[in-house]
This record gives sequence, structure tokens and C-alpha cells, in this order.
Amino acid sequence: MATTIQRGKPIYAFSKENAPVAFVKPGDEVIIETYDCFEDQIASEETDYDAIDWNRINPATGPIYVQGAEPGKTLAVHIEKISVKNSGVLSTGKNLGTMGHRLEDLQFKITPIEQERILFNEKIKIPFNKMIGVIGVAPEEGAVNCGTPGEHGGNLDTTLITEGATLYIPIFHKGALFGLGDMHAAMGDGEIGVSGVEVGGSATVRFEVRDDLNIHYPLLSNKQGIAMIVSKNTLDEAAKTSVEEMIDFLSPYTDLGLGKLTMLMSAIGNAQISQIVDPKLTARFFVPRWFLNAYGIYTL
Repeated sequence: MATTIQRGKPIYAFSKENAPVAFVKPGDEVIIETYDCFEDQIASEETDYDAIDWNRINPATGPIYVQGAEPGKTLAVHIEKISVKNSGVLSTGKNLGTMGHRLEDLQFKITPIEQERILFNEKIKIPFNKMIGVIGVAPEEGAVNCGTPGEHGGNLDTTLITEGATLYIPIFHKGALFGLGDMHAAMGDGEIGVSGVEVGGSATVRFEVRDDLNIHYPLLSNKQGIAMIVSKNTLDEAAKTSVEEMIDFLSPYTDLGLGKLTMLMSAIGNAQISQIVDPKLTARFFVPRWFLNAYGIYTL
């Protein structure tokens, strides 16, 4: 029997001070219901800026206390299913995203969703690319608003965080205090306009607590390979750190020195952009599954 956690009163920041809304055990199937990133405040494309409570952006359902989660261990979040509502919303505007310097007003577009297609206009039906934008645990220090990514996860806005993937997150506090929200029916790498197709929905996940992984940033695993996800003040810093963290993570599993492993990663790895519009920017370094298989790395 799955445990359903209703969206109810969400959190707007990840913090160890947040009181858990649910307690679950590793292995339990958990269905987490979510609002969209505007907390369902956009009723029409004519919604006025002043009609929106901007303190209620990027809400996350949680926190969820995972039994057995302890500081120094790693929380594995196995994403089994993502279900979304039948309508989404896109937005952009002045001082938002990469084109905000050329825009004068806040714009919304409401998009019906039918048969796994987002109806943008009569010519464009966007294929589903369901993914989770905000996903994380309580950070080591203080409170971090849900719109900001970091070592704890948060607003990672990474298209790989979807059905069939597992996200590994460092645990900083007892119970992990996990939260999730900001789903998208479709989003491109970069999220250049400051939104994807924002949508409410639910995610079915299973948690696992691992004490055999030494990571400092979120690490994603899927059928194609693994990606180290890093958020920093600049994209250059995020990309470079994701490479270094990946190489340090893989090194103990191989018989390669630093130089040879670096050469190999330069030949087969891929530096990729997750998002370039949040308070911190997020990059990832992706390594293909066949490399892991060659060295018998089957634990991810």
C-alpha cells in the first residue's frame, strides 16, 4: 500500500527547522502530490503581477522524514512515476531569464495537455518531457528558499530528474527532511525563459539510505549513465566543479591515475547545462553507463 502525501501546506524553504509532515521507511512506496511553481495562482493569461503572492513561488511538499537517514549518509530517491495535470503554464518577462532585458512586461501562456502533448498553438504540440524541478533535503546550515539550488538539491531544474532515474543527495540532518515540487510537463536544458511548462501533479518515489557513497553534491543515475549536478554562483564554476567532483568520485573504482582518468573523461564525458536562470546556476557532468560497466560499478 502506497503512502500518499497531499500537497496541503507546502514549504518555501528547505530547513532543519521545518516540522515533518510524514514519516516513511526506506523501501516504502510514497506518492507525493504537488502544486505548480506558482502554487496554482495563475488562473488566466491576463493575471496581473500584483495579483500574485511572490512569496509563494516554487513550493515543495514536505518535509518527509525518512527513517534511518543520518548525517554523512546518502539519500537515494528512486523516481518511479510522474503524473501531471491536464493544463500547464509558461511565463517570462522583464528582468526574467536570459531575454528579460528585452522584455517589458510579465507574460503568461496557459497550455492544455492532451494525449501526452502540450498544445502551444495550432502548429506546435510539445512532446512530454516530464521532470521534477525542486527536489532536495534540509541543507547543512540555515534555510535555503526552494527557488535556489545547492549541495542539498533544491531547485536543480535538471531535465534528467524524471521517471526511471535515481537521485542521490547528501544527508545533513537526521531524517533527511525531504521535499519535492515544481514539476514540468516539458522543459529544455537551461530553462532560458525562467519557466518550463509548469504544472501540478504527483511523483511516486521510493527512498533508500546508502552509507557506501561519498558524494558532496547531488548525483543522478539513469539507464544511460550518471551525472554529477553542481550549482554555483557562475556557470563556469558549476561546470568545472561538476567535472572535478565526478573524477574524484570515480577514481576509487578504477585503476587509473589522475592524468589517465582525466584524459578518458575528456574523451567520453559530457559537460552539460541544467539551468541558467536561478539565483545559483546549475551544470552537470555526464558519464556513460558503459564506462561504469567496464569497471564493475553496478551500485548506481
